[in-house]
Amino acid sequence: MTQQPHQSGLTQAGLSGTASKSAVDSALPLFTEADLAEAAAIVYRHMPPTPQYNWPLLSKRLGCQVWVKHENHTPTGSFKIRGGLVYHHYLRQEEPELKTTMASTRGNHGQSVALAGKLYGFKPTIVVPYGNSPDKNRSMIGWGAELIKYGHDFEESLAFAKQHAGECHMHFVPSFHLRLVLGVASYCMEFLKAVPDLETVYVPIGKGSGICAMIAARNALNHRAEIVGVVSTEAQAYKLSFDQGQLVSTDSANTIADGVACRIPNPVAFEWIHQSVSRIVAVPDDLVLRAIGALYSDTHHLAEGAGAIALAALMTDEEHQRMQGRRVGVVLCGGNLDWSLMERAKAFID
Repeated sequence: MTQQPHQSGLTQAGLSGTASKSAVDSALPLFTEADLAEAAAIVYRHMPPTPQYNWPLLSKRLGCQVWVKHENHTPTGSFKIRGGLVYHHYLRQEEPELKTTMASTRGNHGQSVALAGKLYGFKPTIVVPYGNSPDKNRSMIGWGAELIKYGHDFEESLAFAKQHAGECHMHFVPSFHLRLVLGVASYCMEFLKAVPDLETVYVPIGKGSGICAMIAARNALNHRAEIVGVVSTEAQAYKLSFDQGQLVSTDSANTIADGVACRIPNPVAFEWIHQSVSRIVAVPDDLVLRAIGALYSDTHHLAEGAGAIALAALMTDEEHQRMQGRRVGVVLCGGNLDWSLMERAKAFID
């Protein structure tokens, strides 16, 4: 008898962000612990695992055992580089002659595309909206990307980038793709294995790769933690979609937490979230500033807006009461804080 070879989730991860619901349903259970380990091995060629700490002052502040996953410790200061490394690894294998790539971003995805592209021999062009973080822009250029400014928000720059990539025969690197999810899942796997008795984990939602990676890792490891998504009150597309059970877009996404400034949900990510997340919490910008201050006060770490928003969700009255005495994880997904925002957060450092 001839045994059929195992087709890993990495091979199947060509699924695009416009896949049908049936494709999503079949995709959700496909990723095994071996698939995630395979992706993690690619990530670890370029960076070590990041730490997770139970910070006593945060725990005292919130009345529960608070574990922080420090994705601010990656080479780009954000979790996004993990997905970028896996995506570009397979892109180079599949298109050995390819020279140029393009992406749209508010910053962290663009830094990932820039650094991973550099490591795998691509020349990236990154499109950002006007008014984007100057610090993140400078970092993308520093990693070797050409920067184009277009549009008033992420969705406008995204539409331009897709069109420009097609016209110029450049490979477009999406913000959500299953290979990105698998790479990002390496941090989720680290976190859940390090804290096997974690009861709840709060995860920011931008386009969805971070929270879908947590879903994939929890399922693959058969972990019992509930997953709570976090968005801004100024960018509630995913929460509205979750609450209504269907895709809902918004007219704006104007928040200081630019990493979660999404107004058009990804349909694949939405189906994963809708099936697997306990609830989604919306957090106002003033509470994000308080969370930035609390992280600095209690851990001496800087968090950008999206990096602090998971803690901010735990600081809301309802979640604070719900989590008393429990073991809770928050994902500090990025530490690329603009100094202008740090000036505003200083008032909340105690």
